[in-house]
Amino acid sequence: MSEKDTTHFGYKEVDKQAKAGMVADVFHSVASRYDLMNDLMSGGVHRIWKRFTIELSGVRKGNAVLDIAGGTGDLAARFSRIVGPEGRVVLADINDSMLRVGRDKLLDNGQCANIEFVQADAQFLPFPDDSFDCITIAFGLRNVTEKETALRSMLRVLKPGGRLLVLEFSKPDNELLSKAYDTYSFRVLPLMGRLVANDSESYQYLAESIRMHPDQETLKEMMEDAGFGRVEFHNMTGGIVALHKGIKA
Repeated sequence: MSEKDTTHFGYKEVDKQAKAGMVADVFHSVASRYDLMNDLMSGGVHRIWKRFTIELSGVRKGNAVLDIAGGTGDLAARFSRIVGPEGRVVLADINDSMLRVGRDKLLDNGQCANIEFVQADAQFLPFPDDSFDCITIAFGLRNVTEKETALRSMLRVLKPGGRLLVLEFSKPDNELLSKAYDTYSFRVLPLMGRLVANDSESYQYLAESIRMHPDQETLKEMMEDAGFGRVEFHNMTGGIVALHKGIKA
């Protein structure tokens, strides 16, 4: 099997055609405890990261927003309130278990009037050209098989002047922090996954997938190569997380 036919699944090399199904199995497994595990793993700090994403998005009343890998709907719920009844929010996720959990949560909170739910692959978005004022993808890009294809797909469905925001785990900018983060990721996270979600393997994969994701400068270059302009990134929590922003010319 040639390198063109393979990709990484955590630290493993797997057939490209098999990766999507393997990632799907991970998120089928973690969907029901996803919100709880996010709070435990980040100490609740993921809410601050997402709030900054909302602030940087520039979304306003009447806008159309696409939240890819929207999972349990944290960003979609906030965007729904901002765009109002004349706006539109699409929560898209390739994983039907995650999409179902997100839909049920938002329905329970009475927040679905202007939210659509679409099962979609980020690489092949099923929307017309120039459809959205803003696209967000939070902690999802690292699980996409062909990231370059996904970035081009996002560019296509953005309106001219529209904004893409990629919130993702990245590379700490301090060696001591990096070592501490490695210890936490590979010892604490799988243990937490086993104790809370009865699933250590999925959280081992999630830790590995973070390490295999492009660093800040590499992802910036990938976005520029895909056609985005004015690309910039903001490190948070010492670079453990980075928010990249790009504009469609």
